Amino acid sequence: MSESDRKLRVAVVGAGRWAVRSHIPGWQRDPRVEVVALAEIDEEALASAAAEFGVERAVTDYRELIDDPEIDVIDVATGNAMHFEISMAAIAAGKHVLCEKPVNSDYTETRRAAALAAERGVKTKLGFTFRFAPAIQYAKHLIDQGFIGEPYIFNGYEQNSQWIDPKTPLRQVDPDADPEVIAVSSIEGYGAPIIDIMHWWLDAPMTSVVGTMRNFVPERMVRDTGAMQRMNIDDGDMWIAEFEQGRLASIQSSYVTVGNFPGIEARIYGSEGAIIVRLVEEAGICQTIKVAKKDQVEFEELEIPQEFFPEGGASTEPWPFLFYSNLCKDFATEILSGEDFNQGNFDQGALVQETINAFELSFRTRAWCDFPLALAPSDANDAEAARA
Repeated sequence: MSESDRKLRVAVVGAGRWAVRSHIPGWQRDPRVEVVALAEIDEEALASAAAEFGVERAVTDYRELIDDPEIDVIDVATGNAMHFEISMAAIAAGKHVLCEKPVNSDYTETRRAAALAAERGVKTKLGFTFRFAPAIQYAKHLIDQGFIGEPYIFNGYEQNSQWIDPKTPLRQVDPDADPEVIAVSSIEGYGAPIIDIMHWWLDAPMTSVVGTMRNFVPERMVRDTGAMQRMNIDDGDMWIAEFEQGRLASIQSSYVTVGNFPGIEARIYGSEGAIIVRLVEEAGICQTIKVAKKDQVEFEELEIPQEFFPEGGASTEPWPFLFYSNLCKDFATEILSGEDFNQGNFDQGALVQETINAFELSFRTRAWCDFPLALAPSDANDAEAARA
């Protein structure tokens, strides 16, 4: 096999639920890719994933994979706490990196990772799963073709009832969190994908934000302990954002609003028309797109062209597999092409994380927050404390 025909060799770090539902099968769907290794500290989960997907090399220390010159891509599918450490080590070793969000809860650190990737000449991608839904990709194509004309307003929703039941275990918990202070949760873990789409579709610099967070369910079960405890997290948020060129946006993020997962809805309205995309598992399908021109009162549903799907893909597939297959396919194409294009990368991740940090600062200060931020989140918190 010639070098140009060589498969892209991927190592997945993490063998939890999201890795086995999306990451590993998403990569294996692409004939140009080979998943050559897995890493996971839970030996039982590691063995199970390796057996299920036929991956021969399975290790408990991810550093073994980063040090392997035969591996091209490190896919970071661990819990949030390890995202930054593994990503930085992989980039420093000259690997392309796919990382679940967030890379880091501080946008300046995410920007530092993006800068290192540029310096090392490698590509990065965030796990912005819903950006790669065929309906979202098709909508962006229509926007670029001028279907909506001049963009006016974006409304974004990430809402589902995954944790409306207090006994549904929380998977990721900060043991050092102050129970008296509401902590960022929904807007970072669930709001990030719709914030990404907001920036992508409006395609203009954001200038200011304002909004609020709520903790609706105070007592929750924690997965690691199986016990109920005080969990002062934002399980519901609402935000307004202003952009250059007079554009406006609103974001709502929650996992205590009745509805099915993933619960994404993106709406954009312009001078010539409007588009509504729903990424919700309903009636056996996982996505729909509806459009209207300015002389129409009712929206009509469009069929999504096959070119926006992975090979053989359909809206009847489970969304974690379908959407992530598109994400992996896109990243493989970017890497193998040798060209500069790289959508949804760590630079975009830094923008999304800075937006989240701005939302939080607006809530903490109970005021509009200018964007981009002048301070890192830690500096902003210090300034807030000094004013108190």
